[in-house]
Amino acid sequence: MSYRVTLIDMERTHELYDRYTPLPFYSSKADIYGICVKLYTTDKSVLDSWSDNFYSMSSNVRSHAKVICVDDPEMGMEVLYNIETRSAFLYNFDYYGWIKSIALAIASDILEDSRTANHVHGAAFDIKGHGVTLIAPSRTGKTTHSWGLLRVDGARLITDDWYFVKNEKGTPLAICSERNCYIDADIGDVWEEYRSLVGRTRFDEKGRGIANIRWITGPGSVIPMTTIRHVIMLRRDPNACSVETLDADGAWEYMRTNDLCNPHQMIRNEMKMKMREEFFRKFFSNSEITLVNTTGTPGETQRIIRNKVLK
Repeated sequence: MSYRVTLIDMERTHELYDRYTPLPFYSSKADIYGICVKLYTTDKSVLDSWSDNFYSMSSNVRSHAKVICVDDPEMGMEVLYNIETRSAFLYNFDYYGWIKSIALAIASDILEDSRTANHVHGAAFDIKGHGVTLIAPSRTGKTTHSWGLLRVDGARLITDDWYFVKNEKGTPLAICSERNCYIDADIGDVWEEYRSLVGRTRFDEKGRGIANIRWITGPGSVIPMTTIRHVIMLRRDPNACSVETLDADGAWEYMRTNDLCNPHQMIRNEMKMKMREEFFRKFFSNSEITLVNTTGTPGETQRIIRNKVLK
């Protein structure tokens, strides 16, 4: 990651609010699993992406958290975060993907602390009644193979990036977090079915844009939740085997050594790690887990994944 998170006290928070209140902000409230997160930005393109990305929250609902985007040449790319007010000041962020991930992380902290729901930085699908999730560190092919799985007959999308989990009677229920997806401009080069979607999407200078998958797969292709049965984990290691079955202990070790496959964690302390370990061990104990190496071609790796989830 290229940004750091620094926790600040109430005095510093009030000082920052006083300093930035006069700025000509655009604002919008997002409904993230019932958590109202309010965005402040002076960049209209960020506001547009946020509005396309998230479900909207009524302006009459009081904010549970705030994300304030500020440009300041005296600061680096960093986040100043106050836990008490759930206020995050984002300095010099020119990548919308990180802005929306920080909003999701703050909402996830609130839900986690209240024992309402846990969260996973990963993709989730329902394939003919069976929930499948892809969890992976950056640059191992999660986006490529998530969108590859969506090509399967009967596959429906829950989310391509982040979801919430409730363990209902010991079975993990994955629940969507976003209305639309933040896609790469080159996804149509990997899977040709998405070329028309790319043609309809407005991309930013990073080559990413908010896209509505329903435009090409139909209104029923996105559903709000599914029960997870299969966990697919990815790695890219030329010295490792192509596929391996893991138990809950092995899956947790994979998560622990890969920073939970989530670089967007607002709070990292012993208490949070214990909570997250407890959640993931329970989550994995009720799923079939496969670790897949992505050093082959997308087509080869996709066949391995499908052999596991479609058996």
